[in-house]
Amino acid sequence: MKYQNPNTLQAAILDWAGTVVDFGSFAPTQIFVEAFAEFDVQVSIEEARGPMGMGKWDHIRTLCDQPQVAERYRKAFGRTPTDDDVTAIYERFMPLQIEKIAEHSALIPGALETIAALRAQGIKIGSCSGYPKQVMDKVVELAATNGYIADHVVATDEVPNGRPWPAQALANVIALGIDDVAACVKIDDTVPGILEGRRAGMWTVALTCSGNALGLTYEQFRALDAATLASERKRIETLFAGSRPHYLIDTITDLPGVIADINQRLGRGEMPQSA
Repeated sequence: MKYQNPNTLQAAILDWAGTVVDFGSFAPTQIFVEAFAEFDVQVSIEEARGPMGMGKWDHIRTLCDQPQVAERYRKAFGRTPTDDDVTAIYERFMPLQIEKIAEHSALIPGALETIAALRAQGIKIGSCSGYPKQVMDKVVELAATNGYIADHVVATDEVPNGRPWPAQALANVIALGIDDVAACVKIDDTVPGILEGRRAGMWTVALTCSGNALGLTYEQFRALDAATLASERKRIETLFAGSRPHYLIDTITDLPGVIADINQRLGRGEMPQSA
């Protein structure tokens, strides 16, 4: 049988915090600060945001590898943090995260309508996150009460390697019965999430304003003056440059126009791997 390129998208693989829920991605970042504080190590919210998109253990390991954080830990404990120390912080992070996830569970404005528009085109909704399953189950439960149920969910500890590896995105492809990764688009607010989509051979869409990179509430975002917003967009585009997203948009509400453009490109025989 001769292979034929897909001519329309079959699935959108959505991130969670900063993409569909939790405008500004506050739930994970604030808890990192609190978890480290319980070990008498101060980490700023800006530092906590740095590795966002990774699985949470890897996120903590990356934070601990930063020289200034490692030095604070050494002053508190007389040594730089080992993997066992990372695990201890992670084990404190987990119950804090589950306890406080509801505080940042609101859907991003316009997300439900956008996802409904995608489904009306026959697009399946996959999802993945840097959250482990224990936290992801709570996030999914809270989202369902607000009207959002993805067709499939993959937590970071349900695959051998989390983002930026492609395993979570590809697990969605398998579960959703998609016949070509080029018929999928990955939407995320973090560099590891965009790298995940790229490495999975998908189209990728980076969100510049609803997630970790801007780090503002919806109200703060809406209150930005035009010059500040333009400057922030430019800064965030630079942050994403190395991961080479195919598209950059403010929030998920801008996604339908991107979907239409990707479908046109697929119709012309373009593929994400070469774009």
